[in-house]
Amino acid sequence: MADDERYDVIIIGTGAGGGTLAHRLAPTGKRVLILERGGYLPRERDNWDSTAVFVKGKYRAPEFWYDRHGNRFPPEVNYYVGGNTKFYGAALFRLRPEDFGELRHHDGISPAWPIRYEDLEPYYTEAEHLYLVHGRHGEDPTGGPAGAQYAYPPVEHEARIQQLSDDLAKAGLHPFHLPIGVNLTQDENGRATHDSVCIRCDRVDGFPCLMGAKSDAQVICVDPALRYDNVTMVTDSDVRRLETDPTGRTVTRVVAELKNGATEEFSADIVVVAAGAVNSAVLLLRSANDKHPGGLANSSDVVGRHYMRHNNLALMAVSKEPNPTRFQKTLALNDWYLGADDWEYPLGGIQMLGKSDADQIHGEAPRWAGTVLPDMPFEVLAHHAVDFWLCGEDLPLPESRVTLDKDDDIHLALDEKNNIAGLNRLQHKLRGMLGSLGMHEHHLLDHSIYLHKGMPIGATAHQAGTVRFGDDPESSALDVNCKAHDLDNLYVVDTSFFPSIGAVNPSLTAIANALRVGDHIAARLS
Repeated sequence: MADDERYDVIIIGTGAGGGTLAHRLAPTGKRVLILERGGYLPRERDNWDSTAVFVKGKYRAPEFWYDRHGNRFPPEVNYYVGGNTKFYGAALFRLRPEDFGELRHHDGISPAWPIRYEDLEPYYTEAEHLYLVHGRHGEDPTGGPAGAQYAYPPVEHEARIQQLSDDLAKAGLHPFHLPIGVNLTQDENGRATHDSVCIRCDRVDGFPCLMGAKSDAQVICVDPALRYDNVTMVTDSDVRRLETDPTGRTVTRVVAELKNGATEEFSADIVVVAAGAVNSAVLLLRSANDKHPGGLANSSDVVGRHYMRHNNLALMAVSKEPNPTRFQKTLALNDWYLGADDWEYPLGGIQMLGKSDADQIHGEAPRWAGTVLPDMPFEVLAHHAVDFWLCGEDLPLPESRVTLDKDDDIHLALDEKNNIAGLNRLQHKLRGMLGSLGMHEHHLLDHSIYLHKGMPIGATAHQAGTVRFGDDPESSALDVNCKAHDLDNLYVVDTSFFPSIGAVNPSLTAIANALRVGDHIAARLS
């Protein structure tokens, strides 16, 4: 690619933010260049192999970051076209309306956003339709108003999960169909039709989809965008720094290292960073210059700070009856999202995980020694497993931050006990219901293999918050349109912009915001 070639927009990253933005801008006719650090994920049998994906971490980036004590850890990041959405569970929730306002938690305040739920609601609807989300608005009493129903009906529960839903409802709770992005057509019995792309397999959560049936950013947005002649993508392009003009107000060059070791420079009228909350902050910090000694967009000293990743628990219950479910990720429960009768602070939400199999059970075996039923072999245990994901909000602390050392290594400081009281109570709520839900009451097992972690800090899948947006340049890096306060042509559209994270998966909010910012950029270019 010629060094002197100029674009209207350069987008760095192809995940939920960058990929969606490329899709939004493609029809404008403006010249868009996408720079992706990785290549296309290879389609191979290991895509669906539990040992390869979960136990060995075959597709994780072969890199290490450092915690605040200087200990190395492998982060849960994937560098492929589509970003981390290639491996996400496609659970596409809206934040609650209350999440956009100030929320008091046990350990502190979750700050208000500079926009309201109503500002993002039309884009939530567009995002749900674009990403083929199956669900039913109105089932979740904590959900905000929706301008339109989901375009696709809920993914039907299989028998054991339907029984779980019925038992939760009998207990006076409000289980609902989990909103999930899959290219699925169901028959009258909920089975995949012969022409459905999705086959309702047991590989939906944490695995890349061999069928291209999961609504990841590559399938839904990047590949369709590339069909436009005005959109170009360079893969295996690791952006190392952004350079500015002498005034420091305009990004003039994007400098990247290509797979062959060559260094390439690209330029555009507008530059958009969407490399993930950690790597976007790293890129801005690494791009420090005389006009921006603390890093680009960092006159407020917030870049890299306020890192969030949710307080998560992956738990496996043991059903008294077999659980032959294959597509298990169909149910969620938010009754204690904002509080409970015995607790005035938010607890969080519960949702189903993908179904455990014997390989995953064996992967956990050393950690579970002596804690499972002695007369139940691991293969039998897998047939009785019912898997839950508990998600609570962590708070955006300034000392939870991303930094670079003199050797260009990434350091991630995190308070792992930040606001965990609500999550602990949520776990207690679930544990207390096991008997009435047809589960063995004393076997709720920590199923952390789903978190890809040797230590809690390694669970970076829901990373957010390091380049927050806001009205005040003294306390935020970006304005309400996600443009840097300090620069005229620099935007950030991944989950970095979040001032708080709520207690639901952040992907849909990143997608909806990319559509919103895409409209702003398109109007600016026109």
